[in-house]
Amino acid sequence: MLKKGDIILLLVIVIAMFSAIFFGKENAVSLSNVNGIKVDNIGITAIIKRNDKVIRKINLTSLDKREVINISGLHKVTIAAEKNRICFLESDCPDKVCVKTGWLSHPGDIAVCLPNKIIIKLEQDKNQNVDGVVK
Repeated sequence: MLKKGDIILLLVIVIAMFSAIFFGKENAVSLSNVNGIKVDNIGITAIIKRNDKVIRKINLTSLDKREVINISGLHKVTIAAEKNRICFLESDCPDKVCVKTGWLSHPGDIAVCLPNKIIIKLEQDKNQNVDGVVK
């Protein structure tokens, strides 16, 4: 049996949840423009590594056309880079998890081809004015 205090506590929690859902959207920060600084076009660099050694860095923000990178090794790997995104296009590895990962487009995204020991990691360019947005 619930006591009077338990019921009041549950009501407060439910009211807080619904308040956050309905009123939180009005105060949400748009990531396209913060204090007049445009942040939706942050610079993104793709770092391609093999055996933990950088073999290529690509500034994805400045790409105008598709760039295809072929890497040979135990298995052949083809990487496609376009404006603001990159992916493993083809691989001769048995499981093809790297290809199934799909396009990477946000800083922090990672795709790995384990048989070839190839890693693609996206990082935000270091010279950006905005590190993050908190409200």
